[in-house]
Amino acid sequence: MQDNNRLPRVVIVGAGFGGLKVVQHLRRAPVEVTLVDARNHHIFQPLLYQVATAALNAEEIAQSVRGLFHGYRNFDFRMARATGVDWVGKRLLVDGGAPIPFDYLVLAAGAVTNDFGVEGVAQHAFGLKSVEEAIALRSHILKQFECANNDPAQIEQGALTVVVVGGGPTGVEMAGAIVEWFKRLMPRDFPRLDVSRAHVVLVEAMDRLLAPFDASLQQNALDTLRRFGVEVRLNEAVTRVTADAVHLKSGEVIRARTVVWAAGMKASPLAQALGVELGRGGRIVVNPDMSIPGHLDAFVIGDLALGKNPDGTLHPQLAQAALQGGKHVARQIQRRIRGQPTEPFIYRDPGTMATIGRSAAVAQFPNGWKFSGFFAWLMWLFLHLIYLIGLRNRLSVFLDWVWHYFTYDRSARLLVDLLMRRTPH
Repeated sequence: MQDNNRLPRVVIVGAGFGGLKVVQHLRRAPVEVTLVDARNHHIFQPLLYQVATAALNAEEIAQSVRGLFHGYRNFDFRMARATGVDWVGKRLLVDGGAPIPFDYLVLAAGAVTNDFGVEGVAQHAFGLKSVEEAIALRSHILKQFECANNDPAQIEQGALTVVVVGGGPTGVEMAGAIVEWFKRLMPRDFPRLDVSRAHVVLVEAMDRLLAPFDASLQQNALDTLRRFGVEVRLNEAVTRVTADAVHLKSGEVIRARTVVWAAGMKASPLAQALGVELGRGGRIVVNPDMSIPGHLDAFVIGDLALGKNPDGTLHPQLAQAALQGGKHVARQIQRRIRGQPTEPFIYRDPGTMATIGRSAAVAQFPNGWKFSGFFAWLMWLFLHLIYLIGLRNRLSVFLDWVWHYFTYDRSARLLVDLLMRRTPH
């Protein structure tokens, strides 16, 4: 029973887009808010690929969680990994610390890389879900160039070949950024190395790229990548990954020491530990108001939630869904506190964008408008700057983009051996 002399306790798991939005919209609410995350920073995931390709430094897309909420008198942060929930006692279980009691729980733990059980992916491929993974990938690529510079015979062994698996927005963005890095900057960094032998291959199991987009934009992305120099393989599935090769279902073997796995994602492992109903991709099935069936004081948002629109379509696993879900859940918690009924969540599609490379992007909107090329690229840049958290980060990223556009230079090219270790997907 809740003590009437204290404020309701709201515990939020995950410092991603959705979790932060809940905190922001509960700032003046009569509640105590505790945000729990295994890392002490928020990551702007849409720009992780630019950290991985040396265009940005990690600090430019990450913000200290504690620093974000200076002045929030009802806020506390716990750096811990959530491991489960005691539903009877209404406590969040964490590793290395005492359980955290709650009156309302918001699960926004996000997603992790999904290797679909393909042999060797966890051991030899790089995901792109964290700063650590992005820096490890960048360092690995730089080390391969250094090795090839010392011994050009290693080029034949796949030292300068990168295979990107997955033709969604992340895979397309990665492939375009890597090939630009190789063509524009690596020849200047390695003047005695035949950088023209560097090779980027994008492998997609479907017959098209960017599945959620209109067919004309899909074709535009395919044509643009090929014009940039990316070898695109459609209708090809990866069956095995080793330290120096990618094995395809067709029987072909691509010699490559760098594999970027962008083929999909699944819900955070936390979902498996909750004893609740799970759906596709391990996501938690939720009620129309985003609460968990049987646990109406617990809500799920973002990539972890399997919610449906009134027409039966699933909420997308996109930043906008997390942001809208965070605002919605914060409002529902306040309605519950006031004794009012909750409202269903309706996702409003603001449009979808993907950048392909320099001066090239695609964008589509619910009203049927479609854009590609330079104008779409400018829209992509502008919107990402708006959503990037922190004025200092926005200014720093903007200046880096301007510098990079006119000079082709990339500032984040330090190779630190300590960062070469892999992080779990």
